[in-house]
Parts: sequence; C-alpha cells; structure tokens
Amino acid sequence: MATIIRKIVKWYILMNEDWPDPRNNDRFMLSSPWPGLTLLGFYLYFVLNFGPKFMAKRQPFKLDRIMQLYNIFQVLINAYIFYNALTLGWLRDYSYFCAPVDYSYTPRAIEVARMVWIYFLVKILDLLDTVFFVLRKKQSQVTFLHVYHHALMVLACWVCARYFPGGHPTFAGLLNTVIHMIMYTYYLLTSMKINTNSWKKHITQLQLVQFLLVGFHNIQLLWVEDCGFPLWAALLQAPNHLFIIILFGDFYYKTYIKKKTGIKTMPIKTITKEELFTEISNKKPKIL
Repeated sequence: MATIIRKIVKWYILMNEDWPDPRNNDRFMLSSPWPGLTLLGFYLYFVLNFGPKFMAKRQPFKLDRIMQLYNIFQVLINAYIFYNALTLGWLRDYSYFCAPVDYSYTPRAIEVARMVWIYFLVKILDLLDTVFFVLRKKQSQVTFLHVYHHALMVLACWVCARYFPGGHPTFAGLLNTVIHMIMYTYYLLTSMKINTNSWKKHITQLQLVQFLLVGFHNIQLLWVEDCGFPLWAALLQAPNHLFIIILFGDFYYKTYIKKKTGIKTMPIKTITKEELFTEISNKKPKIL
C-alpha cells in the first residue's frame, strides 16, 4: 500500500510540477487541478441537483437583459481570440498538418500561451449557459450532451493551457471561436425577438463539421513524420471526439431528420356505473 501511495505522489509531482509549462504556472486557475475540479463539482451539483430543487416552487427568473449583455460579451471575446489565433499563428508559420508548441520566452510565444489561458477562462464562462437554463426553469435543455460537452471542454482546455499552450491544439479553438460567434449572435437575436428559425439547424451542422475537422486534424499525426508535437496527446482526444460526434449526430438525426410519426388518439373519458345507468335511462326508445 505504501508503494502505491509513493507512486501516486510521484506522478502527482510530475504532472503538477515537472511537466506543466512554467510560463502559465502563476495564472489564475492553472496552478493546480483542484480549483478547476472544484468548480466543475459545484457546477454539476447546481445544474443537476441543487438548482432544480431551488427553482421547483419559484417562478422563472427574467434574465433577458443579463443574457443579452452576456451574449454580446461572448461574441466579442470569441472574436478577439479568433483574431489573435490567426495573427499569432494560423496565418503565419503554423502548419495545418502539424504545429509544435513553442515553449520559448519570445514575446509571440508568451502571447500565444496567454491567449490559450484566456480561451480556457472563456470555457469556464460558458458554464453560465447551463446556469441560465436552470434559473429560467428550462431544465429540459440541461441534457447529457449539453452538460458533458461543457464540462469536458473546461477539462480539455485546462490541460492545453497547462501543458500545451499553443501549436497543434489551438486549431480546435480557432474553429470553436467561429462557431461560438455565430451561436451567441443567434442567441442574442432570438432574445431580441428577431426571427432566427433557420439558424439552429445550420449551427448544429457547423458544430458537426467542426468536430469532424478537429478529429481529422489530430488523427493525421499518425502519418506526419517529425512533427514535434506528441502523438499521444492528440490521439488521447480521439475517443472523446468520436463520442461527441455520435452525441451531436444523434441529436441532429432526432431533431431534424427523423420523421415524427404516430397516430393521434382521442382521450378516453372514464365514467362511473351511476353515470352510465343515468345516461341509458335518459335515452328514449325509438318508435318503429
């Protein structure tokens, strides 16, 4: 037992002290895994347990103005990250086949690491989507897909900000910021009572395309030689990409493709024996 404990401690020291990128060591929420895990614990407890119970006998909160400001901020912060992702890397020397992380202390490398940290903080902010659902008593929208996706994005982005702040993994963030700019614009317009009925289907399509492109972007490292980015780190995400594609694909199929069939039946009215006897007694016999 003592040997197992020593190995666990050794691995924890390696993961928390030796392997992390020292440039991001002192940034908020990155010094250790515990702040992020604690936050996710509170998030899951609130949206799945405490929140629904708290709202059970209360009227939905009216959060229209708050959500409009939130959506505007989301559009702006995602546009800011997207612009920096292009100008710092993907329009410069980043290769779409493989882009190693630059761990140097050059101004550009440090700025890239900072942007990955900001992107991680935005994924924490995204958790408010679910909180708003709960406070507005829209618990039916707190699906497994929604909660799983939001929680896992926080974990995945923490890993990237802590260990791989730049290079290959930022391709996913590049695409995701575009999707989120569109998505939060849709939410904003919807809250302003502007007709956006056709947007939802296309946003789901874009999300599916995003996951397929990111999955392929990681898998291609199998045949790219001398990449400089660890293959295991990219392939570790493969099961999650496959799972999320299945979940989003299932949602898309059930929502937009599957034909809703079924025979509508009239509700059956139940009556007592006394009511039946009275009804029969009141009927006049036909005279032939």
